[in-house]
Amino acid sequence: MNQTYHVYILASARNGTLYTGVTGDLAQRMWQHRNGKGAKFASKYGVHRLVHAEAFTNVNDAIAREKAIKKWRRAWKLELIERGNPQWLDLYDRLNG
Repeated sequence: MNQTYHVYILASARNGTLYTGVTGDLAQRMWQHRNGKGAKFASKYGVHRLVHAEAFTNVNDAIAREKAIKKWRRAWKLELIERGNPQWLDLYDRLNG
């Protein structure tokens, strides 16, 4: 079985504070963020709504994408989210469903 890696964006609310990360286990990482065991930044600013995720089979591709997105202007990140999730729904509920 091939490992899947995800680049993800969390938001505190629509157009709120954003956090971009990469993980090899998206469901586990989201649990960590929601239970104060994720990034300190995400915990401090209440950033735990999963609004965007991209899957990769190569960890290096995932890391490169995360680094690229982190350098983007905020407007580009908002556009990326809106393109795939115009309602800013919390995609966490779809992970195990």
